[in-house]
Amino acid sequence: MNYKSFLLILVCLFTAPLLAHEFWLQPQQFLFSAGDEINIRFQVGEKFAGNNWKGSYQKVKDIRLYYVDVTDDLSGALTDDEGDSLQFSMFEEGTAMITFNSINSSIQLNAKEFNAYLEEDGLNGAIEYRKNHNETDSSANELYQRSVKTIVQVGSKKTDVFKAQTNLPLDLIPQSNPYTIGNNQTMNMKVLFMGKPLANVKMKTWQRIAGNISDSSYITNEKGEFSFPVNTAGEWMVSCVHMIRLDNNSDAQWQSYWGSVTWGYTGSAASRLTSR
Repeated sequence: MNYKSFLLILVCLFTAPLLAHEFWLQPQQFLFSAGDEINIRFQVGEKFAGNNWKGSYQKVKDIRLYYVDVTDDLSGALTDDEGDSLQFSMFEEGTAMITFNSINSSIQLNAKEFNAYLEEDGLNGAIEYRKNHNETDSSANELYQRSVKTIVQVGSKKTDVFKAQTNLPLDLIPQSNPYTIGNNQTMNMKVLFMGKPLANVKMKTWQRIAGNISDSSYITNEKGEFSFPVNTAGEWMVSCVHMIRLDNNSDAQWQSYWGSVTWGYTGSAASRLTSR
């Protein structure tokens, strides 16, 4: 591990899997001064309001820190200690990105629950498949995993780490640095699945300011891209779900990937953005 740019102090994680529509990485703030402790909680819930994930370190497939040209795999640092967060400090300025990928969990839903879930997340391919194969009235077994990231800013130095393609199976990539984009300018986002553009997927954007949450929905184009206006206040999350059919799996008929990216404009005065 490269310790030149940062010192990692891990206090880790969790306690049993819980299914909900959103899963995201939630720092205590998003703007930091060099040397500040960064505490990232693993949140699960609805509509950008949630609680600590009740998972365990055994559920973590991969967790990484991206900083300038450094990528550190933090998976080996996780322990079985009880806790609810990942903690570290960065002593050099720059934009940083933390990614998290879980292993598969499973769930069985009755027909009504599964159909409502597909409708809510715009999973039209699965809806059509079930109609065409007379499965609409059938229960479903699903494997699912989380594929999420957060982007934070330490000090005033801005870097391009935000647009690095990661090893996440479902990767949401901002095309502009969230910490240099101007107020009410347009953010372009690219969505990749297994490294390839993901077209016609329903995307949700969430903004939270002082506890008030607003949201919008979009559909990616043939290049796996979509755009939306960004108000540089509060906290942001972009999320989506992608589902594929499993034809040769005796345990489940479906595999889903739940993706999200978070960033925000709350934090220490020393690192507040001035280019507005």
